Amino acid sequence: MLSEFDLIKQYFVQNYASDPRFALGIGDDCALINPSKGMQLAISTDMLVSGRHFFPDADPVGLGHKCLAVNLSDLAAMGAKPLAFTLALSLPEANPTWLAGFSQGLLALAQEHNCRLIGGDTTKGPLNICITIFGELPPETALRRDAAQVGDDIWISGSLGDARLALACYWQEVTLSAEQHELAAKRMHQPTPRIKLGIALRGVAHAALDISDGLIGDLGHILECSKVGASILVDSLPAGLVLRQQVQEKRREYTLAGGDDYELCFTAPLCQREAVLAAALASDTSVTRIGTIEAEAGLRLLDINNKPINMQLRSFDHFTTP
Repeated sequence: MLSEFDLIKQYFVQNYASDPRFALGIGDDCALINPSKGMQLAISTDMLVSGRHFFPDADPVGLGHKCLAVNLSDLAAMGAKPLAFTLALSLPEANPTWLAGFSQGLLALAQEHNCRLIGGDTTKGPLNICITIFGELPPETALRRDAAQVGDDIWISGSLGDARLALACYWQEVTLSAEQHELAAKRMHQPTPRIKLGIALRGVAHAALDISDGLIGDLGHILECSKVGASILVDSLPAGLVLRQQVQEKRREYTLAGGDDYELCFTAPLCQREAVLAAALASDTSVTRIGTIEAEAGLRLLDINNKPINMQLRSFDHFTTP
């Protein structure tokens, strides 16, 4: 039977000797980080709870990937470069098969982004995964939610809605072929954090955030923090590959309020359109212009002819969504 410390040593300890960013990693009361000279730290925490954020029987490799990906997405939204993360893990049991898969998915994505696991905690209890991530960026370059300006374009990276479509299939709300469901479910289980795009948008975009709970609600955070409003062209939203094949009603609903997309929503002045496209090209990420920041408060949904659309939608909320 694995003890707590054997579990950590076997599945999560890494070698820090050749990495000057860290003076001390796992094994003491605190880790010691050496941030680059003149850089600010960006810090974010996300908690994923079994039965709320993922299915109890979720594939552990994919779960390890997703747990870190959602945190990396927060760094991307600020334009921060990944540095390190901690992991707090509550487990019903120390299952070697599950731990091997989970650590594989987690650490493979960490290695891809040169982001080190430097500490955390483990305990016995209901399956619950909490990651705190650290990134760095030059002062005054962060893409903040309160920086949108009237006249800015609103942009979206990648595509929206396939993750919500996969969930709808799990819940038997829609019917998909096995191939369609597999393709959509990959967006749900293995999101791609847009780190390169976020960094490339420093000095180009004004405001940004990542779309985790649905575009309507998450864009609403930018509008509220920046004290502005917006209009978006609903039928210009970049639907996922599988969602594009669905009826218009579903496309609109899932692109607007689907959640679990982990794409970037950002605003930038008109004079930066070419720079935005260059950032997208440099980061190998598609971007779509979907609307405009306006002085009038509120979010207005428009069809392809600029006519108002009346849709009663809301994004995911942990305390108001069943």
